[in-house]
Amino acid sequence: MSRIITIGREFGSGGRELARYLAEILGYAYYDREIISEIAKRTSLSEKYIQNVAEHKPVIPFPIHTGRTFWAVIPDYGQNVQQEQHAIIREMAAKSDCVIVGRGADYILRDEKPYRIFVYSDSEDKMRRCRENLSDDYAKGAEMTDKELARRIEQINASRAEYYEFYTGQKWGDKSNYDLCINTSACHDLKKIAQAVASMF
Repeated sequence: MSRIITIGREFGSGGRELARYLAEILGYAYYDREIISEIAKRTSLSEKYIQNVAEHKPVIPFPIHTGRTFWAVIPDYGQNVQQEQHAIIREMAAKSDCVIVGRGADYILRDEKPYRIFVYSDSEDKMRRCRENLSDDYAKGAEMTDKELARRIEQINASRAEYYEFYTGQKWGDKSNYDLCINTSACHDLKKIAQAVASMF
């Protein structure tokens, strides 16, 4: 059976970088945006659209009123994306030892007993990392005021919490749902943290 490590993380905590270091040190496969790319290959949907659908809880349909009430007929792409995502995560986990970032993988793979890690940090540290990191997720951080950036970080984390709680029925970031919780504010050297975690395996 494959050894599986799942990484849940607050936006700006450095969880993705930590996961990548951990995978490199252990020699495990690393899956993050690769999951979105694979879903795009299997559907006719763009990666940008899939990214948006896969990270937000579905919008409950509502009746449209025009003299009489009827339900809008909208293709349920969200359900299709979730089904594909679940299938791909299970396939990837079955192939080899791996580190999987986000997407509720800890819950999807619960029967495989993954080692579940949650990464978090304080507000100042998240803002610092957003301003220093020039990857796609953080690029706009340099253009925002402190207030705007703090609000954006809160919104993204609130969205992640809603998504996780909707699909799992569990509280996102609750220490009882994880095997290890890491505060990256205590040590800014993510590679050093990854080495410490890797020594446990």
